[in-house]
Amino acid sequence: MVEMTIESVRVSLMNYQRVVILKERDANRYLPIWIGPAEADAIAVQLQEVAVPRPLTHDLLNSVISALGAAVRSIVVNDLNNDTFFARILLDVDGRSLEIDSRPSDALALAVRVQVPIFAEDAVLEKAGVVMDPETGKFQAKMPEAGAQVDEEEIKRLSAFTDFINSLDLDDFEQRKT
Repeated sequence: MVEMTIESVRVSLMNYQRVVILKERDANRYLPIWIGPAEADAIAVQLQEVAVPRPLTHDLLNSVISALGAAVRSIVVNDLNNDTFFARILLDVDGRSLEIDSRPSDALALAVRVQVPIFAEDAVLEKAGVVMDPETGKFQAKMPEAGAQVDEEEIKRLSAFTDFINSLDLDDFEQRKT
């Protein structure tokens, strides 16, 4: 597993889909995950520390977990299957560990509220991780490791990720880091 941080929540200018971009904590590899508008707003509201008059769904989830005596330990983006990402919420409950299946967007919205580590499985990063070309500032799919077997079907499926990523507006990406 690799520790990640939320780099940004972005909107594609071509189709207005939302994408949360996770970045490896200690490297220059990114993991874009497409999410719904409500979940994008829930993550962005918390990251930007915007006060809301009533609790959002993920605030409610956090309250329920706490009221039941549990604590969120971390979240893991643990799988990518048929272009769908999967995640797990790891809880500590009465001295034991419990894993809850979740959509990555919901797990991330919860993680930013309780400020717990975010991880991604190596296999997910190998399939969908991208790197940024330092000269162009564009994301590009990470090339498979030497000797890795990638079939033509997998390359076709992953090309949709590359096309989408390249459609993102990244002009202010470097400026937002400072």
